[in-house]
Amino acid sequence: MTKKHILIADDDPSIRALLKTFLENEGFVVSEAKSGAEVIGRLGNGKPDLLVMDVRMPEMSGVDVLERIKEQDLNVPVLLMTAYSTSSLAIKAIQLGAHDYITKPFELENVLLTINRFFEYQALASEVRTLRTQLGEYDPSERIVGHTQPMLDIYKTIGKVARTEATVLITGETGTGKELMAEVIHQNSLYRNGPLVKVACASLPETLLESELFGHEKGSFTSAYAQRKGRFELAHKGSIFLDEIGEMSLGTQKKLLRVLQEREFERVGGSTPIKVDVRVIAATNKRLSEEVTKGNFRDDLYYRLNVITIHMPPLRERKEDIPLLIEHFLNKHRFSATSPPAKISEDALEVLSRHDWPGNVRELENTVERAVVLSQGGVITRQHLLLSPMTEKKFVDIEEKVQKQVPMKDIIAEVEKQLILEALEQSQGNRSQAAKVLGIYRRLLYAKMKEYDIPMQ
Repeated sequence: MTKKHILIADDDPSIRALLKTFLENEGFVVSEAKSGAEVIGRLGNGKPDLLVMDVRMPEMSGVDVLERIKEQDLNVPVLLMTAYSTSSLAIKAIQLGAHDYITKPFELENVLLTINRFFEYQALASEVRTLRTQLGEYDPSERIVGHTQPMLDIYKTIGKVARTEATVLITGETGTGKELMAEVIHQNSLYRNGPLVKVACASLPETLLESELFGHEKGSFTSAYAQRKGRFELAHKGSIFLDEIGEMSLGTQKKLLRVLQEREFERVGGSTPIKVDVRVIAATNKRLSEEVTKGNFRDDLYYRLNVITIHMPPLRERKEDIPLLIEHFLNKHRFSATSPPAKISEDALEVLSRHDWPGNVRELENTVERAVVLSQGGVITRQHLLLSPMTEKKFVDIEEKVQKQVPMKDIIAEVEKQLILEALEQSQGNRSQAAKVLGIYRRLLYAKMKEYDIPMQ
């Protein structure tokens, strides 16, 4: 196996000599440079596997060298040495492409650990690139994590319907992964070689949504200075994802129904029919059947959309998947590019597993990512977890619980927890006041908060 070549750049000869001796004893080939200009000169005669460089050097600083490396596209990996790890200079260096930094004064074992981590990461990245080349384009289904029965049922449904032309309606609460599921369906469909065009129906006012979907002709309204293609035209021979379709106005619903039935439409202000071949995937966090009853959603469009329905279960109904999801997010959100995944303690895992997750998988991912940062990529404990019990009110549907044969003690516990959360919210987190609202002693409130894993904040 070829030894890795490391170039040490520092204007302090004692630092260079110390690192050279130590790293050579660890099996590396080491060369030296005493200035930034010398580094640039050496890079022109062959690149090292890694450049370990001090930030502050006379005449040409480490940052200046990084800028030259970037300008000349030399593609040399860099680890910085700095006594100013929190300074703007170090931050700028990382932004310019340095992989990591070593803080002076340093322990030699920490230097070796950082270097070894870099080469391990580099080897892993190379392996991933090779695998992706062999397997083709990245499959977003790799990001779907879960082995509970509801998730297994979803995988089976996708396998059956993805390669058909059937319209798919994805239902579920906010944060359950509806958009990701749309990507998986598209990537496994007959339309996978075409684009996946996404439309956030809830974020566009009615006056703009119609133009966004179907395009417009020049002069069709005040600001229509030129002809514009809509999302359906752009999605031709691909898929269109209509997110939060329950927010669409009745007028726009009528035009969408025509597209689904006849595969054609006219641009706003136009009269020429435009044919499209598009796979339609829609999503909603509303119960469209109830919206139909209320008169907010067309029944004919609902039946047309509801050919295949995939329901994304809330995280509280598949808590067995939480450890798998945490492991996935720890791998996804590393403290730095060369860091190994952070670890999680048993007590932190227990807290996360017991939480109700009103924001679902999205909330869990954000919580894990934040904990990685707070723990600096080390071991995550419950002190690194910032969970808000006030994120979303949840109504306990007792009728539904009884129908599902949920034990009475579990129903009572859920109602009790909701009462405590509501009292805390009304008292703005004042526990003494919340106890008075509930008519219980503070000691009992504290015990119940601990039992239901409600943060003492």
